Amino acid sequence: MTPSGVPRIAVVGSLNADVTLWVPRRPSPDETMHAERIAWFRGGKGANQAVAAARLGARVVMVGRVGDDEQGRWLRSGLEAEGIDCRHVASVDVPTGLAVITVDPDDVSIVVAAGANASLDAGDVQAAANEIAAADALLLQGEVSAAAARAAAEIAREHGTFVVLNPAPYNDVAPAVLPLADFVIVNRAEAEQLRHPDAEGSVPELRPEAVLVETRGAAGCVIDPSRTAALALQSQQSPDASADAAAGVDGEIIVAAPRVAAVDATGAGDAFAGAFAVGMASGATVAEAARLAVRAGAWAVTVAGAQPSLPTMVQLQDLVGRSQGPSGP
Repeated sequence: MTPSGVPRIAVVGSLNADVTLWVPRRPSPDETMHAERIAWFRGGKGANQAVAAARLGARVVMVGRVGDDEQGRWLRSGLEAEGIDCRHVASVDVPTGLAVITVDPDDVSIVVAAGANASLDAGDVQAAANEIAAADALLLQGEVSAAAARAAAEIAREHGTFVVLNPAPYNDVAPAVLPLADFVIVNRAEAEQLRHPDAEGSVPELRPEAVLVETRGAAGCVIDPSRTAALALQSQQSPDASADAAAGVDGEIIVAAPRVAAVDATGAGDAFAGAFAVGMASGATVAEAARLAVRAGAWAVTVAGAQPSLPTMVQLQDLVGRSQGPSGP
């Protein structure tokens, strides 16, 4: 942390313009359907996680690429308005990344065009080496090249910066970074991909000390018991943390989420990852960081759009108060 006690987070990742369409149901093959609503939001998993960390009080530096276009300038200005250091967010002669998000009453689907994000390479990351080395935690996702993500993770490991990997979407970034990651945050689908061999028959390797955290939506999250031995999950917990964390039937650590009315789950995973990184960078135990993260994810589903849904610490404190009331779990 900085001398003032503010956690420092570096994010190497994507910046996308999100167009969100609300539909009454999934279209059938060959069917054309009218959306009920359309809205544009700032997004990209990297940018979302950067904003999530910044709103929870971290000092954040973003490393990424946008197009030399109106959307790129819009995305960059949004990060700067959050107080995020964007000196390593450069403009390139490629269109800004785009995500098309469809929301129906039961699910969310996303199609991403990488655009400028694909131009971020290992050399670009090396230019930000000082910022990564000075950070308490590095956040990585699956929306930039494996070479860029690997370079960032190598710098972080060399300088004692926590590596927090959220391998979403699951692709070649995962095997490139998993051997260097301290914390791996996955949803149920990504957890399955981690457990099964790829086309060559190999299963990605995690460091023996790595902590695997599986998010489970409204059910909170589960911390893999095989990777918690050195973390003093119970002995160092605060009383508040232990109220939300419990041992499962297989010894897994289950962290419950507050009950909320869901509107749009688009940014929930990024809210979780950003909050978890802030917790760990602030000196919390894994269970305490997970408790903060599940609350951030819960808040995020109550607001439409990715970045608009990312909470502040004050909003999370308000959520805690409401969840402990008569209508809480």
